[in-house]
Amino acid sequence: MKRSFVLMLFSLVGLFGSFAWAGSAREDSVERLQKSANVLKEIMATPDKGIPEEVLDSAKCVVVVPHLIKGGFIVGGKHGRGVATCRTRTGWSAPAFVSVGGGSWGLQIGAEGVDLVMLVMNDQGLQHLLSSKFQISGEGSAAAGPVGRHASAGTDWKLNTEMLTYSRSKGAFAGLTLEGAVVEQDDDSTVAIYGKKIPFRTILLGEVKPPAEAASFMQAVAGASSKANAREAKEEVKEEKK
Repeated sequence: MKRSFVLMLFSLVGLFGSFAWAGSAREDSVERLQKSANVLKEIMATPDKGIPEEVLDSAKCVVVVPHLIKGGFIVGGKHGRGVATCRTRTGWSAPAFVSVGGGSWGLQIGAEGVDLVMLVMNDQGLQHLLSSKFQISGEGSAAAGPVGRHASAGTDWKLNTEMLTYSRSKGAFAGLTLEGAVVEQDDDSTVAIYGKKIPFRTILLGEVKPPAEAASFMQAVAGASSKANAREAKEEVKEEKK
C-alpha cells in the first residue's frame, strides 16, 4: 500500500513537472515571437541605418534571433534561439523555430547580447535552411550584409552569397560575420507551439497554418516587406521625374 502511494506520488510530480515545462516552453516561444517582431519593426523604423530596401525585397527567407549571446574568454561562442519564415506563393510562411550555436577561436573577453537578422538570398541558401541543420562556412556561406537605405553598387550581395547577416547592439546596426555557427531546428519550441515536431521544410514551404501566437511576427514581416517595396517604388518615381 505504502509503495503504491509513493509510486503514485512520483507519477503526479512527474506529470505536474511536464505541465510546468510545457507551459514554460510555450511562454518562452511566444515571447520570442514578440521580440522578433519588435526587432523587425525597430529596424524598419530607421531605414537610413537598417537593411537596404532592395536587399530585403530580394530575400527568400528572414531569420530573426533576438538577443543572441556571443563572447567568452579565449574561446568565443554564440548561442541564441529565434524564428524563420520564407516567401511562398501566398505570402510568408508560418514561423519555424531555430537555434543558432557554435564557436570561433579568438581572443575575446566578456559577453554581449545582440539581435541577429539573417536573410536567405538564393535557392542554395534556401535548401540549406530547409534541411533543418547546417553550418555556416561549411555547408552554407554567409556574409555581412550592406547597411543603409540602398545597397552600394559595389557590393556583391546579388552574386553567390547564400545569406546576409546583420547584428544590432546598443542601437548600432551593422553587418555581422557568423563563421562556424550552426543553424538548426529548435524542436522544443516547435512542439510547444505546434503541438508536435514538424520538419522545417513542411513549415517554411507554407504547408502549415500560422498559429495565432505568431500574428504579431507575421504582421511585422509583411510590414517590413511592404515598406521596402513602397520605398523602392517611391525612389523609382523620383528618378523618373528627374
